[in-house]
Amino acid sequence: MARRRGFFGWQVVGACFVLAVFAWGIGFYGPGIYLHALHEREGWSAGLLSGAITLHFLASAAIVPFLPRMLGRFGTVAVTAGGAVASALGVLAWAWASEPWHLVPAALLTAAGWSAHSTAAINAILSPWFDRRRPMALSLAYNGASIGGVAFSPLWAFLIGWIGFGWAASVVAAATLLVLWPLAVRWFRPTPAALGLFPDGADAPPPPRPAAAGTAGPLWRQPPFRSLSLAFALGLTAQMGLLTTLFAILAPVLGTQGAGLALSLATACAILGRTAVGTLLPAGMDRRLAGVANFLVQAVGSVVLAVAAGESATLLLLGVILFGLGIGQLLSLPPLIAQAEWPAEAVGRVVATVSAVMTAFCAFGPALLGVALDHFGPAAPPLLALGLQVAAAGVLLAGRAGRRQRQR
Repeated sequence: MARRRGFFGWQVVGACFVLAVFAWGIGFYGPGIYLHALHEREGWSAGLLSGAITLHFLASAAIVPFLPRMLGRFGTVAVTAGGAVASALGVLAWAWASEPWHLVPAALLTAAGWSAHSTAAINAILSPWFDRRRPMALSLAYNGASIGGVAFSPLWAFLIGWIGFGWAASVVAAATLLVLWPLAVRWFRPTPAALGLFPDGADAPPPPRPAAAGTAGPLWRQPPFRSLSLAFALGLTAQMGLLTTLFAILAPVLGTQGAGLALSLATACAILGRTAVGTLLPAGMDRRLAGVANFLVQAVGSVVLAVAAGESATLLLLGVILFGLGIGQLLSLPPLIAQAEWPAEAVGRVVATVSAVMTAFCAFGPALLGVALDHFGPAAPPLLALGLQVAAAGVLLAGRAGRRQRQR
């Protein structure tokens, strides 16, 4: 009966897409909105507010490694619903803050919500449903992250301008609870086993994958884990920092409106690139090579942005396109590499811990590239991003070479 109606796993992908829209709209793109709104309303310094945002990301990095344990103990529905409550309360706490110390509980609450809904959570939700088609499933679900940036940023701006930050946050908090709580109950409670299904809607379970060499013992002692987490942490640091400074790099040449449209172009390219990789990634391809290629495409984009800074609109747009094509894979590739290299029972823990390392690193990306912009001009952030991206590709490639040596 379930097969005749279509594979339920694709409905779960759609639910994860909606979850990602809210998760990134509140926990990833939201903090920049909170900074601007509170700076305008309270007059607090950007340094103070940036420190609270850094706390948000670092607290999330500390919570995420415990996500597999929480999912195992409380279940997906309870964790997702609890994350929705934390996000809603956190948004309200940011918006109604009237003293600087109020930012601490606000940051901790949104960190808890972000941890319960972000990359590792979506991977954990979808993993039981997909094996062979997991690249496509994750790509489609993570596209909600990009839509979260496209949809939530103008929504925040409109609501704040219309009814003020406090009431705008109340609307977003209410929508979060009204959408995510029933969504979790309807689509995250069923399991493939309960519906009599196998991953991908197949007629039999997939054959077990052998674990790659060097993936036994504590994670921090595993060379494949160290290279995977460090590579994508460096790459995400470059990406976060460059995205933060990109508007300032583009605006002198493209104008304010043009720079905004260029950022939308980068988001569109992220969706295109993520979907293409999820659809076209060959089944037998070493997924680390896909990661290396992705970092190098972004590195080329960074070179173009550095060369064109302050001069050529055409080259700036080319750089935005190349950089944008690689944005999405920094979410989707780590879970896919983990799936290929670790036994199924370890993948959730690996993805959660890699996500924690990435989040901890990238929290410092905006400040790092922002200082470079202030002191050395618009070409400096892309050049610094270039160095980080090349280093990321090298670390990932070295991890691949080390794995092949251990297999001999």
